Amino acid sequence: MNARTEPAQAGPGAPARPPLIRELLLVAGLFLVYKFGRQLATGHTAEAFGNAHRVWDWERVLRMPDEGTVQSLLLHGDTLIHTANTYYAVVHFPATAAFLVWLYLRRPAHYVWARRILAALTGAALVLHLVFPLAPPRMLGATGLIDTARVFGPSVYGPPSTDALSNQFAAMPSLHFGWALMVAIGLIVATRTRWRWLWLLHPLVTLLVIVGTANHYWLDVIVAAALLGLALAVLRMPHGQRWAVPRRRPEPRRRPEPRRRTVERHDLVGAGR
Repeated sequence: MNARTEPAQAGPGAPARPPLIRELLLVAGLFLVYKFGRQLATGHTAEAFGNAHRVWDWERVLRMPDEGTVQSLLLHGDTLIHTANTYYAVVHFPATAAFLVWLYLRRPAHYVWARRILAALTGAALVLHLVFPLAPPRMLGATGLIDTARVFGPSVYGPPSTDALSNQFAAMPSLHFGWALMVAIGLIVATRTRWRWLWLLHPLVTLLVIVGTANHYWLDVIVAAALLGLALAVLRMPHGQRWAVPRRRPEPRRRPEPRRRTVERHDLVGAGR
């Protein structure tokens, strides 16, 4: 990191960093609650496929782009589709964890705000998973899409009937996209570098990956963005910590120019006489 991404010096009014042990227990507890909640949503196979047909029909009525267009782009080469599957499998959790760790160490006030936003977004997603189970497009034959992870690898899911670690009927909203978008927003707000807007590439790549690998519908992404926008509107950043303003380089001080000594010319009275 360069000087523009470093935090300002902590002053007397700077927010205190939350206790590390408490934060680890809190994050671990939230994760366990979420995993337990996802397991409660399993077993709704018929309802999940019924909702999948409805979502697919809604997208056609709304004339939304076909997810197959994105998948066809990824299927141009084995390396490209394998990279997309790997991105889906390994970037989601580590990127979010690294984001929270960096904020905790460098931007305590931004960390508390971002953790609350992510917790609110995840809680809202869990409720929606319970009331609206949804099979992903890779499971729906009507879409004409293939399960790229199963065909090309790597895959993080097993058969839905035997997968005890995840709920594969929790497509809406897409937390892959919601978390990625929050990571980008949080880093844009918390950093000073002029290149910080490039963090938006993370949710953009995530969007192409989750749609192209047939793990999510477009509507899953829209709902995730809407829930995140609602959380951002309700849980606002503490006053004075909203944006990290880029530091301006101080202008070099100019040395005062020495005063020119003026020599008074005196006419000599009677000179030359």
